[in-house]
Amino acid sequence: MLSSSSSPSKNIHSATANGANRANDANRAKDDAQWPENAAQRIDAVLFDYGQVLSGPPDAAAWATLRAVSGLDEERLHAAYWNFRHDYDRCALTGRTYWDAVAGHAGVRFDPVQMDELMAADIDLWTQLNQPMVEWAGRLQRAGVRTGILSNIGDAIGEGVVARLPWLAGFDHCVWSHTMRTAKPDPAIYLKTAGALKTAVDRILFIDDRAENVAAAAKLAMQAVRYTTHAEFEREMRGRGLGWLLDA
Repeated sequence: MLSSSSSPSKNIHSATANGANRANDANRAKDDAQWPENAAQRIDAVLFDYGQVLSGPPDAAAWATLRAVSGLDEERLHAAYWNFRHDYDRCALTGRTYWDAVAGHAGVRFDPVQMDELMAADIDLWTQLNQPMVEWAGRLQRAGVRTGILSNIGDAIGEGVVARLPWLAGFDHCVWSHTMRTAKPDPAIYLKTAGALKTAVDRILFIDDRAENVAAAAKLAMQAVRYTTHAEFEREMRGRGLGWLLDA
């Protein structure tokens, strides 16, 4: 989500530089010994979806707030909420124009106060965490594995999520779809994210909850896993010989 990177400090004296280079070579050799030799298992970066991978399912209390503020019943809200979501994710709609579209679909109007309350509740809807995955991402980062996020998300929600979750700064690079004006499963957004991570696509493990997004990543040669439940995810990973990543 947020981008953070580190660069090696510049050495002043050549003797110090040579010593540092020898130490770095030794460290790289040690690190390489920890990775599987099988190229199919070699992963240099793990790329996470945000919604329902790093976050949990939509928060029931926040959804109830959306219903109460909008005045819509379950069926009408559900239909209107999801009808324009892809346009919101790819920035064809902003937060306010998205909720205008929701209102129009449902045959109602939202005043400015309702708009603010709806956008706040929509952030609440997606900020309950999937703690096992959040903790695993942290372990990968501490082990030196590059991590990134590629999320389909609208501008108001994305800004709210970043503001609430400072730990997102620990990821090497984050792509929020609204900033790219496109969204998964468009191949371009995967390739741009791989470039930002400075990682070959076939050395990226991509994790998403939606089958079409996983299929698009696999078509580009990413190693892709669909996330349903955490137990199933761990079974899939170990079945693919990627248990070493889980144990980072």
